[in-house]
Amino acid sequence: MQSDARMDEIRDGLSEVECDVLVLGGGTAGPMAALRAKKKNPKATVILLEKANVKRSGAISMGMDGLNNAVIPGYATPEQYTKEITIANDGIVDQAAVYKYAENCYDIIQELDRFGIRFQKDENGEYDVKKVHHLGTYVLPMPNGETVKKALYRQLRRERILISNRYMATRLLTGPTGRVAGVIAFNTRTAEFIVVKAKAVIMCMGAAGRLGLPVSGYLYGTYENPTNSGEGYAMAYHAGAALANLECFQINPLIKDYNGPSCAYVAGPFGGYTANSRDERFIECDYWSGQMMQEFYQELVSGKGPVYLKLNHLQPETAEHIEDILHKVERPSRGRFHENRGTRYAQSMIEMHISEIGFCSGHSASGVFVDDFARTTVPGLYAAGDMASVPHNYMLGAFTNGAIAGEDAMGFADGHDFESFDAGDVAAEQTRIMAPTTREDGLPPNQIEYKVRRFVNDYLQPPKVTAKYEIAQRRFAEIRQDAEERMMVRDAHELMRAAEVWSILDCADMAAYASLYRTESRWGLYHMRADYPERDEDNWRCHVLLSKKDGEMHCEKRDVAPYIVPISDEEMGAYYRQRITATA
Repeated sequence: MQSDARMDEIRDGLSEVECDVLVLGGGTAGPMAALRAKKKNPKATVILLEKANVKRSGAISMGMDGLNNAVIPGYATPEQYTKEITIANDGIVDQAAVYKYAENCYDIIQELDRFGIRFQKDENGEYDVKKVHHLGTYVLPMPNGETVKKALYRQLRRERILISNRYMATRLLTGPTGRVAGVIAFNTRTAEFIVVKAKAVIMCMGAAGRLGLPVSGYLYGTYENPTNSGEGYAMAYHAGAALANLECFQINPLIKDYNGPSCAYVAGPFGGYTANSRDERFIECDYWSGQMMQEFYQELVSGKGPVYLKLNHLQPETAEHIEDILHKVERPSRGRFHENRGTRYAQSMIEMHISEIGFCSGHSASGVFVDDFARTTVPGLYAAGDMASVPHNYMLGAFTNGAIAGEDAMGFADGHDFESFDAGDVAAEQTRIMAPTTREDGLPPNQIEYKVRRFVNDYLQPPKVTAKYEIAQRRFAEIRQDAEERMMVRDAHELMRAAEVWSILDCADMAAYASLYRTESRWGLYHMRADYPERDEDNWRCHVLLSKKDGEMHCEKRDVAPYIVPISDEEMGAYYRQRITATA
């Protein structure tokens, strides 16, 4: 793509800008983090960096049909919600961050309401919350959910947040003390590099959605937003931050061949449910958890499969109302898919399947380790949204914890000056990223990505087998060498894809390493090890923290913090006993 002279020109013309707080990712958590940081100190400089365009980026780019975890007074309490999340995650939860979310999310709902994002209300003008979970009532529909991004963007412009679209961050810069100093990024249209110096950095870069390969084989036909390729996880790792419970994969039920969610959250309150081929309901609760996915998997591989979303027992107008919600917001292509298939919810059951694996705390528990202020283990570095380790956080959690991160990061920035960094690190990163541009022939990024993700499916998809994971590690090393020596790109867009390949490879390595470290089964299907089928409370009721030490991948145990909300042994074991019964 670039001649040596052009590479030198880009390197010599490297731009450098400064800000107090830098936010990476313009999806859900990022805009809220930027807004709260700016409001805390209006005189400070806040930059929001996004590799696409903030107007239509992130998992909510086309909107959202509702809030899955709205803790609203009168319907649920922070204590109930914290207990629900702790039990659903087999006890591996630092409750402080979960409880803080539950205490603050109602204020965020009201703030979003003021932004013009409407939430469904009953005839008395109260929020019309629906029940899906075991404890409490948390599901709140959004009649105009397609306006979420527009409403957020208006607020960003109103507060004069500096937005840099089409810039992809690839590495965090750190100083001699280990404190964050900024990032290096490149323009996905021109391939020109920029260094952004910052006193604090907030990472809101979404899930690792392109880890496994969809059954369809399409690289971007993923359950998660396909632009979220895991670079936040990779950048945090290379900066020395700890990542928590990466062996707790995200796996979700989806509509077969469409790869979109089945949305039992939406259908459940209207009477829809998951059924087997005998028309029998078999899932104890449609709340997304490892327990539910274990039940789903067991039914799918039994003689009672396939598995279906059952709505055809409802009144036709009810089924049509569900279609109206699901086919217009978040994933409008869902309606076209069903139209082409000739399927209508009122007439037939909809076949479901299991998604590819990924990292995501929004629907699971695998993320960059943070405390209840969204602080990572690297000073000055924060994380919020799907990539931060607050389990089952969903969209409202991204908004809420983004707000928490923004305020605390600005407080940190107000008390610190810029950290120094090594210019050699910048030059080395430019050389690494630009290497594929120096080759006239080789392997394009999409071919390497396909191979990595196919091997993820072949070797990492649960049930997990030690020998298969060890093969995967060898294969990933071979692919990494191929990429280093042979990957080539033709333009700046492919350069972005090449950078994403490196993140996907890093995430695949981390998934394998963390899974081998935890020698037990936990979280239902998320970490089901065939050769260690039992849960081991004595040795593994702890977090597994993965980090980079002396250039190598390293895992260690970290005790679960003392609970804020007490939970009895009887309550804690409820899901596990159901799982054992379902497996027997």
